[in-house]
Amino acid sequence: MWNVEEFVRAAGVTVDELAAYVDGSQRGVPPVLGRRPPREVAERLGLARWIRDGGMTEEGYREFLRAYLAEGTRQHHPGYLGHQIAAPDFPAALADFVHGAANNPMAIYEMGASAATVESEVLRWMLGRAGFGETGGGVLTHGGSLANLTALLAARAAAAPDAWTDGVPGDLALLAPASAHYSLTRAAAVLGLGERAVVPLDADGLGRIDVTRLPDALERVRRAGRRPMALVANACATATGLYDDLRGVGEFCAAHGVWFHVDGAHGASALLSPAHRHLLDGVELADSLIWDAHKMLRTSGPAAAVLTRREGDLDAAFRQRASYLFYGEPGLDLIGRTVECSKAELGLKIFLNLAWRGERGLGEYVARQYATAHRFWELARERPGFACPYEPESNIVCFRYGDGDQAALRERLTEEGAFHLTSAEIGGVRHLRMTVMAPATDDGTLKALLDRIPDLADRSGG
Repeated sequence: MWNVEEFVRAAGVTVDELAAYVDGSQRGVPPVLGRRPPREVAERLGLARWIRDGGMTEEGYREFLRAYLAEGTRQHHPGYLGHQIAAPDFPAALADFVHGAANNPMAIYEMGASAATVESEVLRWMLGRAGFGETGGGVLTHGGSLANLTALLAARAAAAPDAWTDGVPGDLALLAPASAHYSLTRAAAVLGLGERAVVPLDADGLGRIDVTRLPDALERVRRAGRRPMALVANACATATGLYDDLRGVGEFCAAHGVWFHVDGAHGASALLSPAHRHLLDGVELADSLIWDAHKMLRTSGPAAAVLTRREGDLDAAFRQRASYLFYGEPGLDLIGRTVECSKAELGLKIFLNLAWRGERGLGEYVARQYATAHRFWELARERPGFACPYEPESNIVCFRYGDGDQAALRERLTEEGAFHLTSAEIGGVRHLRMTVMAPATDDGTLKALLDRIPDLADRSGG
């Protein structure tokens, strides 16, 4: 059994160290990320000794946790401008703490009635914001890749109802722009379509779907003897943060009987910002939508929603029998809608952030991050040597400095530890890429970054 007194003391250590970690990160004092090789990290953390001997005490745990946090990546740091992972708000962190102790895997209602009820209400809220209202269905999954797979399972069930039992017909195709997230192509392979069944859609120079060319794409699919299982649009694209014309794509799909899937993993949270809702105009036409909470809803990862306009479509995604599990009351158990059985209490993270901040507060966060990215674009355009290929629509900005090796420039910037950026190709040309995630990122951060990049480029002759 637990030694409850020992737990309370260890929990106090955890809170103290995490509070200091977040406070220091938000003030930008330590490096934004650790970059030691694994062998050195393992030695510093004493992993082999702890695994072999055990015996960790409160003080040993404090030393371990402090070193563990120091060797990681600080999402709360103002210079964290890297991957699309949230700087979690503390209510979501509390939810992880609760789940870690209670451990209610609530895909089966009797294993976590409160967690399942919270998830259902959170999904009802998300369905309403997406325009799916009372007719839609949803489930939370462990991440956007699994959410995309689940949504496409529903699309496959609609196109080929017997695929679950008889196997996948060889004539199905998935239409998607080249800018679509890699998980869509991976899902096509997992679903049995194969990568060659993914038909690229015509796009403009920035990777956005060219709606006027959709009839040509559909004709190519049919001439090849295939039928479209689904057509995917970005809201927004992972690399650029740009949104596809959802209304134009949705109206085309409705007119031609094609399943319309929107990958809104990153950008669907703009539905909460009155100033940015227009970016998702037409999302209500989608047959399925995914929406990650661990990006712009500030939960820890992973927590992603799969939403369908018709509830029955999601229920048709899986056709499973297991007498030891599938006997609960319909409408209560979520296991029939998801790959996972031992599913974490994901809804609690979203709910507690909503309960503390409200829908308005989360919408203001989205608006602020989008505005900060736009501010960077404004500042960069005024600086010599900087080039931005587009005006940002979200909190993602791609840019270049000079004509040198942008990947090498990013590496030098990351080595210094004050900033963490990624990079992406646009039209075959490598660009630096920043994603404004941390609330601590401000004008001072942006100007410091714009000052530092030319210095590093000049020193190396880049």
